Order: sequence, then C-alpha cells, then structure tokens
Amino acid sequence: MMIETSTSSCWSCGDMRAAHFCHACGKVQPPAPVDYFAFFGMPRKLNVDIPRLEREFYELSRKLHPDLNARADKREQEWSLEQSSLLNDAYRTLKDPIKRTQYLLGLEGVELEEQSKSATEKARAAGEVKKQIVPPDLLEEVFELNMQLEETRMNKKIGEDDPALAKDLDEHKAAFEKKFEELSQQLKGHWDAWDGALDSKDEPARRLALDGMVDLLNRRSYIRNLVRDVNEALGN
Repeated sequence: MMIETSTSSCWSCGDMRAAHFCHACGKVQPPAPVDYFAFFGMPRKLNVDIPRLEREFYELSRKLHPDLNARADKREQEWSLEQSSLLNDAYRTLKDPIKRTQYLLGLEGVELEEQSKSATEKARAAGEVKKQIVPPDLLEEVFELNMQLEETRMNKKIGEDDPALAKDLDEHKAAFEKKFEELSQQLKGHWDAWDGALDSKDEPARRLALDGMVDLLNRRSYIRNLVRDVNEALGN
C-alpha cells in the first residue's frame, strides 16, 4: 500500500485523511500541491517498483474515478476530476524511464533546453537553426554523416540516385541506433548513483549523478535527431 503523505483532517468527517481520500468516510479530498513521486507516496528515487506503481494506480483509479463521485456535490466532483487527472499524469510519467528521469531533473531545476522540443519549436518560429551540442566522441562521425546528408539532399534536388550513398547512410543509421540503445541501458547506472546519494545525503555525489543524467539524455536526444535526419534524407 501507499505511504501516507498527509496528516491533515478530512474536510467532511474530521478524521485523519489519506493523501487523496478519507479512509473513514471515503470522501475525495482536495488535491494537495505535491510532485508526482509524493502523489504516490514515494521518495524521489529513480529505481521505481513498476508492479507496485501499477497496483497503486489501479487502486487509486477505482477510488478517485469521477463516475464514482457523480452524485457528490459540485465541489467533490471537481476534486475527483483534478485528482484523477493528476493520477493519470503522474502514472504515465513515472512508469516511463525517460520521462521519469526528465521529470526528476525538472524537479531539481535542470532543464534540457538545447535538446528540448520547445527549443526546436522556438528556433523554427524564429527561422533559426537550433543549437546542437555535438558530443566530442561523435564529432568525426557526425561530420561525415552531415556531408553525406547534404550530398543526398542535393542529389534529390537534381533527381539523381546514389545507391552506394544510401547504403552508407543506412549503416550510419544502424550504428547510431545501437548507440541510442546502449545509452538507454546506461541510464540505470545513473539511477543507482542518484538513489544511493539520496540515501547517504551525499550532496557532491548527488550533483555528479544529476550531471551524468543530463549528459546522457542530451547525447541520447542528439543521436535520436541524427536518426531522424537520416530517415528524412532517405525518405523513410
């Protein structure tokens, strides 16, 4: 079961309420301003027990669903809608490993702006090219890839086809997709470092874990964009 995150009294019966509903009278409680981890009664750790998260999600869904409060007064119905919406958002975020990591970084005041969707849209609206930070170990590969992409685009404009160039791009794509998956696997190591630093209250280790996650996610995002560029050039 969930860890209780609130000790305030129920607005209806005055008993000590749970975070989202009252154990005594079952009334839905006003949403509390908490983060997604706290919503599920969990510490801000990244190694999440997914089966437990799923069980708690379905249990809360049954108790907070607006249909169950259809006969309640307008205020309770609004609380039920708000609680259910927050529940769904929290569950989707914490269940997904990348979204969970990005959310935790956001809570810690870290924004992956250079690689973010909002940065892309802002650059496009301004007619600019979004700044991309090329990982140092990929500089040579990225330079060669960009040359091949430009050549492919030029060939398309003049209606020419170069099977050998297309084959090279496919090989680059496969290599980058492999790197992408490797980075996803490496994320677990940063989770372990973060969770351990949280337990030991080791601030330098905590900052180091944050920096590691930022670097990994930026690299992952950059490689994803490279794969996208190759697919666009090949017409995939």
